[in-house]
Amino acid sequence: MFDRRISVAPMMKCTDQFDRYFLRLIAPHVVLYTEMVVANALAHRDPARWLSFHPSEHPVALQLGGCDPSLLAAGAKVGEDYGYDEVNLNVGCPSHRVSSGRFGACLMFEPQLVAESVHAMQSAVKIPVTVKCRIGVDQQDSYSSLCQFIETVSLAGCQTFIIHARKAWLSGLNPKANRTIPPLQYDVVHQVKRDYPQLTIIINGGVTTLSQVESHLPYVDGVMLGRAAYSNPYFLAEIEAKIFATSGIRSREEVVESFLPYAQEQLNKKVKLGRLTRHILGLFHGQSGALRWRRYLSEQSHYEAAGIEVIQQALSLAVG
Repeated sequence: MFDRRISVAPMMKCTDQFDRYFLRLIAPHVVLYTEMVVANALAHRDPARWLSFHPSEHPVALQLGGCDPSLLAAGAKVGEDYGYDEVNLNVGCPSHRVSSGRFGACLMFEPQLVAESVHAMQSAVKIPVTVKCRIGVDQQDSYSSLCQFIETVSLAGCQTFIIHARKAWLSGLNPKANRTIPPLQYDVVHQVKRDYPQLTIIINGGVTTLSQVESHLPYVDGVMLGRAAYSNPYFLAEIEAKIFATSGIRSREEVVESFLPYAQEQLNKKVKLGRLTRHILGLFHGQSGALRWRRYLSEQSHYEAAGIEVIQQALSLAVG
């Protein structure tokens, strides 16, 4: 079983295959998650569009969204066949579009349906099936309600819960506001681990520094990082050094040099350069050349003929 102490959250329009390859160059050990993939899409479209990934991304988990146990089971099996190390059920996304499809955070109102979905998925695959949820939804935000959800789903076989330490408001707040306005209640997630020591509990939400990561690890089994790992990806190098005692961590310059052959490979497949460079804009976060790096990539990557020389020139500006 892979080390779950640190992971990078599934983030729509962020953690695609290009971003995950890039992050793996920085962090050899953290667990990476796909963007949420709707199970129904896997049933009716070419799975490769959603599921292709590079072998270096391991350990990598597929997050599925949906509410139909049979479709989720089928999607989990496709994910396993593609080589994913885990399949995760989204029970935490608060967007109206997701909720209108009867999946995401609204499923916390239906713990039995989540349990049935988990059971169906586990019956279809041999890899772990996990659940990502919130501490509550709308007015259903008592600790007893959260415990009822966890108990019901764990009895169906789920042993790992990734818990965002905020409740979700399904009306009145958009997804961005749901990441910031509901107050963080880390103590609730810590209490879940105390009350269910047999389960693997991963905490998520608002963690942006190494000291915060270290403050949670005595109380839970792992920490899932979100936007901080996307906007400042080299933060993961600090995590690797301190949490995993990793040696030989690449410098920022070495990360870019290692990324170039992959970028060229993707360009040869007709992937536009901008789809790659948008994920690396934060690499020099906090460094003196950060603005020059971001500006050059942003201004030059959108041209039709843009190639890896854009990244090379941006690097020379960043470190020059």
